[in-house]
Amino acid sequence: MNIDSIKNGIVIDHITAGKGMELYRLLKLDRLECSVAIIQNATSHKMGKKDIIKIDSEIEVNMDILGYVDPDVTVSIIKDGVTVEKKQLFLPPQLTNVIRCKNPRCISSTEQELPHIFTLTDPKKRVYRCLYCETKAN
Repeated sequence: MNIDSIKNGIVIDHITAGKGMELYRLLKLDRLECSVAIIQNATSHKMGKKDIIKIDSEIEVNMDILGYVDPDVTVSIIKDGVTVEKKQLFLPPQLTNVIRCKNPRCISSTEQELPHIFTLTDPKKRVYRCLYCETKAN
């Protein structure tokens, strides 16, 4: 399979196989006017299989979403067909409006204008908890 290289844009690589569509949805890439390629289950020497997302436009990508879904991804910035920057990610200490609290009694569920804020409580297990009610995120 051939996927054209991009001239100016972003490549999100080393995505754990199966998480590419989740990133596509959370990053709202369906709203872009440019070409977006999602490659699923690509062969990887290091990972076995991986997903890749190529965005043929210079856009701002929410690094907190990437770090939350898969902190092991790499983000390459491409300019004039050349990689000019590679970013390594980490688990963000706090997430705002990325995930929603599942607790129906949480104030963020009843007060619509409140942001959904989750804090990282256990980095080793990748556990986030709601700031308001401390419900664990899935």
